[in-house]
Amino acid sequence: MPTHANFRPVYTLVLFAALAVLLPFAISRAASGSRSIDTRALGTGAYPERRSNSNLPAPPDQNDWALLEKYRDANRALATPASGENRVVFMGDSITEGWGIKAAPPAPDRGDFFPGKPYINRGISGQTTPQMLVRFRQDVIDLKPKVVVILAGINDIAGNTGPETQDQIAGYLTSMAELARANGIRVVLCSVLPAIDFPWHRGLEPAPKVRALNAWMKDYAAKNRFVYVDYYDSMATPDGGLKPDLGSDGVHPVKAGYDIMAPLAEAGIEQALRNPLP
Repeated sequence: MPTHANFRPVYTLVLFAALAVLLPFAISRAASGSRSIDTRALGTGAYPERRSNSNLPAPPDQNDWALLEKYRDANRALATPASGENRVVFMGDSITEGWGIKAAPPAPDRGDFFPGKPYINRGISGQTTPQMLVRFRQDVIDLKPKVVVILAGINDIAGNTGPETQDQIAGYLTSMAELARANGIRVVLCSVLPAIDFPWHRGLEPAPKVRALNAWMKDYAAKNRFVYVDYYDSMATPDGGLKPDLGSDGVHPVKAGYDIMAPLAEAGIEQALRNPLP
């Protein structure tokens, strides 16, 4: 009968063979697990003409999902509104953040962001409504504006932070509007801009979803005595896309687009300031 010692060379051979197969896999898994996720690879809705592989700037702290750090220092440095100042905060995504950025080839000119007005831009490229809701107190309420202008929802439709239903998007917008009202801030809700496709997430057919969200938003604003600003009708093609002369990629406006949006936003702000707080 063979002894245990007779099998020792076989055991050794099997052990080395197993290590040869499993060790590279274990090392690979350990290495991948130790690396932080680069959110720039996710593709969101910022400026693809300036970032070839991404649309969302990676936050310094990868755990800062809502990018609270982005405006934290600027908010602290901001003085309390002066007496009689009609401070307005624009809350949004890349369409808001890009408003007023001057041409720096290959990026196009994006108009002016209300020069001489006490208006504060708190847009963050690529963001969805749940991310905006997380930072709404820091980036809106604590700045003590009289009006908040909210332009959000296109990146939710694009699935930037995962799939969302229209009811979920509406819920996040409702929460922001209710928070503003509870803190004495008048609300201007802006229609989502038209889009027939997303350069960073093809094939989602967003046009009918945009129309449906805007229809809900207009109705919600009317029922709750908020101001609704309709950018969509002035900027959409018959099939629901952004007019080619108004945008750079079918989603983000250029100067011609912002030149349409600016007077509509101003009219909405003026209307909101005239309306008594409920």
